[in-house]
Amino acid sequence: MPNSILWNNQNVDLPAIDYPRVEKWIADVARAHGRILGDIAYIFCDDEKIIEVNRQFLQHDYYTDIITFDYGRGKLISGDMFISLDTVASNAEGLGAAYMTELHRVIIHGILHLCGINDKGPGEREIMERNEDEALRLYGHDF
Repeated sequence: MPNSILWNNQNVDLPAIDYPRVEKWIADVARAHGRILGDIAYIFCDDEKIIEVNRQFLQHDYYTDIITFDYGRGKLISGDMFISLDTVASNAEGLGAAYMTELHRVIIHGILHLCGINDKGPGEREIMERNEDEALRLYGHDF
């Protein structure tokens, strides 16, 4: 493959996911959005690391599940994504969702951002959630 997806961890163990299947899924979702997959790096971390990144790079003083840094150009998507496994777990619990479903949702959420889908403006969150749900169904999640 001309692209690479790197899986890194800081202060946490790498989650027990099916990496080859997830990588194919990520490429399929990118392709469905008319994008070409470039170099992607996921950094799984804890809440302390995510708030450090949030403060340092975004000047936000709160925990979040994912921070996406977009390095793409045109149709080529590329970026670094920090995912707090602590926040993913607490969000799953709060939503009554399975941890793995929530983790997959966050993993693809970053890819959808790199594909140009936002979630901060009016009506954008609903568009993002629809795209997440569609991607999760493509993976095989039933919710």
